[in-house]
Amino acid sequence: MIAQKPRSGGSSCRGLGIGWGLRQAVRVLLLGCLLWASLGIGACQVQASRWGEEQQLLAQAWAYVDRAYVDPGFNGQNWWQVRQRFLSRPLKDRQETYRAIEEMLATLGDPYTRFLDREHYLSLQTSTAGELSGVGLQIAIDGQGAVRVIAPMEGTPAEQAGIQPQDEILAVDQVPVAGLSLDEVAERMRGPSGTTVSLRLRRQERIWEVELVRQSILINPVRTGFFKLPQGEVAYIRLSQFNGNAAAQVRQAIQAAEARGVRGYILDLRNNPGGLLQAAIEIARFWIPKGDIVRVTDRYGIQDGIPATGEVLTAAPLVVLVNQGSASASEVLAGALQDSGRAQLVGTRTFGKGLIQSLLELADGSGLAVTTAKYLTPNGHDIHRQGIQPDVEVAAGPVPLTAESLGGPEDGQLQRALEVLGATLSVAQGIPAAANT
Repeated sequence: MIAQKPRSGGSSCRGLGIGWGLRQAVRVLLLGCLLWASLGIGACQVQASRWGEEQQLLAQAWAYVDRAYVDPGFNGQNWWQVRQRFLSRPLKDRQETYRAIEEMLATLGDPYTRFLDREHYLSLQTSTAGELSGVGLQIAIDGQGAVRVIAPMEGTPAEQAGIQPQDEILAVDQVPVAGLSLDEVAERMRGPSGTTVSLRLRRQERIWEVELVRQSILINPVRTGFFKLPQGEVAYIRLSQFNGNAAAQVRQAIQAAEARGVRGYILDLRNNPGGLLQAAIEIARFWIPKGDIVRVTDRYGIQDGIPATGEVLTAAPLVVLVNQGSASASEVLAGALQDSGRAQLVGTRTFGKGLIQSLLELADGSGLAVTTAKYLTPNGHDIHRQGIQPDVEVAAGPVPLTAESLGGPEDGQLQRALEVLGATLSVAQGIPAAANT
């Protein structure tokens, strides 16, 4: 999950921080920024006679991690000694510096903390804003080092090819991905629209190859519909990603549904791989009147709650659909709605990614994604590698659901969610439960 960077400039620490409410994380990050300005930059100026631009860039990357990384033990190593070891290298050009930064970050053992060259740094910013190009896969590296699909994006080549959450990517264009970083795998899948890329995948015992045609992808994260129940009309809101458009579009969907006088809501977060934490917080505030939305824990174990604002858009009953493709920001929203008692969750256990990354820009326009905090649900549940267990567990059907079939009559999880919502409405209206059969 990405902590959205503030739109500020001019400082060597541009982009360092979250900027919209994670107070403790912001304090840690701003401390790092100030210390870099006073220690890192100053040190570079003092040592300018023996440090070239390459060493300064590596030192800047080291300082960002030193002051912001979530694990103060740095994976059981002396981080200062790591700095000295890498700065002692002869860095002849920028590519050698980039490789050194990548190797330095790899010592942390955290696949989410990684170096981004200028192209990938800008690409990640663009994708969270709502646009990207490629095949439409969100991927992660699991605890065993395997590259796995979090979820295919709706309407993309990956979804149309039947790729599912938890599928393992073995090779891209016949190149094995073992040992590659997350961004190296993603880079091999990216390319000009209209070109092809082949993937070798594994799902349990099955191994197969698929050829995909890359395309430009504009993410419209919200799709809506309406269902008639005996208790009245209910709204279905499908949220496919937490990008820069998500909160505004969900707001519009709720307001339109309220104008129709709906009696309840289904919020579908299945195969939603996450995105911007701020978007998840804003959307949670549309539903939750009081209490914390999420609790954030920094490197020192200090927790800070991000509260509801009391400005809900609806008090109507809500049921949330989740599955193993619901990750990161989806789990923040689902966990908040479950812990607050605002909604029941229906589906299968979620993915289990509870770490927050901040995008930090380096002096040459490249950047870092650094894990700066982890989050807990309002009741203190750490979902990283555990996920969230739904209130009503319903397995997916034998045929994978696509963007077109999600929300349709063959969607058994949705049908069960409608039953749960109908029962909740019956209780609220004093209708005997038998009316739902």
